[in-house]
Amino acid sequence: MKLSSAFLISFYYTVSALPTETFMDRYFGPLLNSNNNQAQIQGHLQHPFARYDPDNDGVQFHDAQVNIPSPDYVSDLGPDNMPEFAGVDGFAHLPIYQCFGLDPDAIKPSFDVAIVGAPFDTGVSYRGGARFGPKGIRSGSRRMGKFGSYSAFHNGFNPYDDWAKVVDCGDAPMTPFDNRIALNQLYRAHRAIHNLTVTNTSKAKELNTTTAPRIITLGGDHTITFSALRSAYEIHGPLAVVHFDSHIDTWDPQVLGGNISTYAHLNHGTFLHFAHEKGYLLDGHNIHVGLRAPYIRRKKDVEHDKECGFAKLSARDIDRIGVAAMARKIKEHVGDAKVYITFDIDVIDPAYAPGTGTTEPGGFSTREILTLLDELQGINLIGADVVEVAPAFDTNGDITVTAAAQVIDSFLQLMIMN
Repeated sequence: MKLSSAFLISFYYTVSALPTETFMDRYFGPLLNSNNNQAQIQGHLQHPFARYDPDNDGVQFHDAQVNIPSPDYVSDLGPDNMPEFAGVDGFAHLPIYQCFGLDPDAIKPSFDVAIVGAPFDTGVSYRGGARFGPKGIRSGSRRMGKFGSYSAFHNGFNPYDDWAKVVDCGDAPMTPFDNRIALNQLYRAHRAIHNLTVTNTSKAKELNTTTAPRIITLGGDHTITFSALRSAYEIHGPLAVVHFDSHIDTWDPQVLGGNISTYAHLNHGTFLHFAHEKGYLLDGHNIHVGLRAPYIRRKKDVEHDKECGFAKLSARDIDRIGVAAMARKIKEHVGDAKVYITFDIDVIDPAYAPGTGTTEPGGFSTREILTLLDELQGINLIGADVVEVAPAFDTNGDITVTAAAQVIDSFLQLMIMN
């Protein structure tokens, strides 16, 4: 085909008139090209955005002015601009502090509530894996923090943005080779935190706690609660323990573990027996919530549980009397005492929290448990833990670790919203 000279001349002038600025130059040049004029970078940059325009048959693209900082300006690189799915996994994006193992001459940090991990699972009787619980729970908390909270939605209150300074102290170093040393390490880590001071002293006194920070522990199997109770007892005296669990965990050590060796006496099913024996529990103010698992020796286990000073609410009581009545019974039982909540994730039904060591069917739904915790507003909560989270048995949707993180969010609400 032979093109006419008139067409070629017309094509030449048409091409010559096309803009030389490319898409990249127009929309990304000032951001990606460091040779651009500084004034241009600090000024406004044109960006396209889509807008539905019914008068012009659908979506139309328009230019919008967007302010961008200069290359040496770093205000938009701070942690407040970090996407929820990124960053170092402190619980709910809280600041990470060095809280134990401090040099004696070091300046001691000050805060009101500490999150601390207890990566330990060599006290279990069934499936292991809870040593990875602290890391999993922190991962499950990524959508929480200053700009997002279960409490903020349901109660109009955000525990991460109120009077209390909340920090993540990381994990206590716990050896996997000797339970006695590991549990002592956790106790000493808690003691180190309890020996620090709170930021808001007047509020702590008003809430009748002490001037020691309060601790929420990420387990770990349930044995770790013994170390947490020991340190809390030394600060606060005997405690009213609210024990959310499928199992009683007051088993006689001669029945669970101790018949093998004295070393095995203390485990995730006997720690409440020893807490009672040591005097950490306030007589007449301790209660199990969510029981449904079989006993080993039904009559004697029930008798021994009473000797350890526990009342009971079963999982099915929520169907019989409802959430509000269960909460009222718990609050009446603990009264004005200083309260420690220990929360085994298996109290939630395995349909909602499969990632645990000893699943028992017939538990609470996640919604029911969060509503029940909300109804406990007003108790004097000085410490808490969430234990038995085993991420290896969770779904790929992280439903167990997400539920565990939401429970901790509720604990923070109970501690701070007073």
